[in-house]
Amino acid sequence: MVIPEPISPQAWVEGVEFERSGRLRRALKAAIVNPLANYFPAPIQKALFWCLRSELAAANWSDPGGWQSMAICYHQRRRRLADKLLCTLGTIPMALRNRRKLAARVLVRLIDAAGHEPVEVLCLGAGPGHVVHDALVESRRRARATLVDLSDGAFDHGRELAADCGTDGRVRFIRGDVRQVRTMLDRPPDIVQMLGICEYLSDGHISDIARAVAEVMPRGAAVVFNSISAAHGTDRFFRRVFGLHLHHRSPQELSDLVRPAGFDGFAALPEPLGVYHLVVGRRV
Repeated sequence: MVIPEPISPQAWVEGVEFERSGRLRRALKAAIVNPLANYFPAPIQKALFWCLRSELAAANWSDPGGWQSMAICYHQRRRRLADKLLCTLGTIPMALRNRRKLAARVLVRLIDAAGHEPVEVLCLGAGPGHVVHDALVESRRRARATLVDLSDGAFDHGRELAADCGTDGRVRFIRGDVRQVRTMLDRPPDIVQMLGICEYLSDGHISDIARAVAEVMPRGAAVVFNSISAAHGTDRFFRRVFGLHLHHRSPQELSDLVRPAGFDGFAALPEPLGVYHLVVGRRV
């Protein structure tokens, strides 16, 4: 497995239809919406979301940042008015959808660059695996994916996704701790994806996962993960109202955490809102 060189963000994302915010919208958020969300009393906001029966709020109260809240942000047919507003107008939900498109495109490029078939993709903290299902459908080369997560519910939804998009038979689901990945595989992965997990983990936890993953990856194999910045402007809201505590790191800071485990050659690809950067590296 060889990462295409050089990695050009413009070339990799050409043709992807991202969501963007205009200047007026950004100004209104910065001046009015974000301060209200960040400083209006949290108990009142929670009560309001409860009265409006927000499924996104309930999902985060049950499992902050879990797969269910992500699926709600992805979904276009939200049942509750509160969720329609949050997911349509909120910067993080928009950025999440951008990250999904960006990550799927990058995975497709990596799969198609492989010199053999089937290409083995390992997804850690995968949830239902929206991104990998997207990539398997779009890629030209035959690929298989192993999804690792702690949630059985995520895998139930993942099997539904696989049936809907025709990837069943090419995806297997394993419930377990990602740090024990060495005991779960029968083939070394060509690509390892860790999306949406680093922002919830401590530095030490990320380093532990990087070491565990490095043990099963052959030299030249690709690793894909993401950083998150505070550009969304609502960190205080998410902490106070949703119980969501995010670790904001730059792509460089995150790369420095995994590099000692045996990774290098990092390139960062931003989504247009500047909230997420996708980081692509390789095992050395």
